[in-house]
Amino acid sequence: MFNLKEKVAVITGASSGLGRQMAKGFAKQGADLVLLARRLERLEEVKKELEKFGVKVLPIKCDVTSTEDINNAAKLAEKEFKHVDILINCAGSSKDKGVLDMEDDEWDFTISTDLTSVFKVTRAFANIMKKNNYGRIINIASMYGLVGNDEIPTIAYHSSKGGVVNFTRAAAAELAKYNITVNAICPGYFYTELTKEVLDTDRFQAFAKTHVPMKRYGNEGELNAGAIFLASDEASYVTGVILPIDGGYTCV
Repeated sequence: MFNLKEKVAVITGASSGLGRQMAKGFAKQGADLVLLARRLERLEEVKKELEKFGVKVLPIKCDVTSTEDINNAAKLAEKEFKHVDILINCAGSSKDKGVLDMEDDEWDFTISTDLTSVFKVTRAFANIMKKNNYGRIINIASMYGLVGNDEIPTIAYHSSKGGVVNFTRAAAAELAKYNITVNAICPGYFYTELTKEVLDTDRFQAFAKTHVPMKRYGNEGELNAGAIFLASDEASYVTGVILPIDGGYTCV
């Protein structure tokens, strides 16, 4: 089960963090990969790491807030592989302030990077999937798209990830007739370049122990099983699902 050989998976934000972790997980399952990120030199490093698993890897420099970059990446991917089977929308960033203090440009940056990009990338690659009547789209939202929090003021991030959650449901309903499933994963606290500084503080570690039932952060690779399942042929009747992988944060 869950063999992804001869499948082509596109992963945004693949140069670091959760995107890079999932790229490794998908390579282990045999999927060929199209890696998108702004830092091409980092993608080349990831490519060398993943080719050890005997898969083909195509790195493409792509800013997911740029419609031109996205459409160009889709054309290059289709030219190279002739089809795209899996899309993981993982790229994201955030300006963290509360509703009383956030500036317009900080709001716009976060919404553009974390929500509008998901729409644009999905539009480009779902049109390729439609041609082959097959697709698996997985959006990386956040547990903060399901609940608020009283520790870090980050109103735009909550809003964008909540948008991704319901975008997932709407896209799932629209694309089902093309045999394209659309699901979302809502990660809890995982180490990335963007989160390490906060997660390493004594204050936040104490907060996590009282708010996460498993009393720890997620470990590298613990998102992969959920993503691989949702990307598989075996998950053919699973669409519109929102899957928290958060150590129980959203169950209490």
